[in-house]
Amino acid sequence: MTEAGPTTGAPILGVGAVVLRGGSLLMVQRAHDPGARLWSVPGGKVEPSEYLVQAVKREVWEETGLSIEVGDLLGIHEVIGAAVHYVVLDYTAEIAGAPTPRAAGDAADARWVPLDAIGTLDCTPRFRETLTGWGVLTSADEQGD
Repeated sequence: MTEAGPTTGAPILGVGAVVLRGGSLLMVQRAHDPGARLWSVPGGKVEPSEYLVQAVKREVWEETGLSIEVGDLLGIHEVIGAAVHYVVLDYTAEIAGAPTPRAAGDAADARWVPLDAIGTLDCTPRFRETLTGWGVLTSADEQGD
């Protein structure tokens, strides 16, 4: 049991893509729970029999319409909610085609956000702290300074 309450079932495996371009981060605003209306990197659940890299590419395409090349594993983090436990593997990635995102699938909005503006958005829990810990954001970026 956690502070958020008990979870049901085994942890759910998820993936995300940290895509940087010209001092901006590719971000999506979630359209549905968990995290509806909150900003994060594109990502989602890994489907049965799907390789992790395939899942990252699929999720970015579904949420932004962008093609990517997946890089290295950047980090792993957990999200524990009232009834669910996610283990998320975030990968670095680069745009492989046209760089203009469009919101689609589970995303209400998709855009390039300047790193120093991320602190002004309502992000998923521990998003800024996690990216700061991984060296993607600086403390100034995290604060929105």
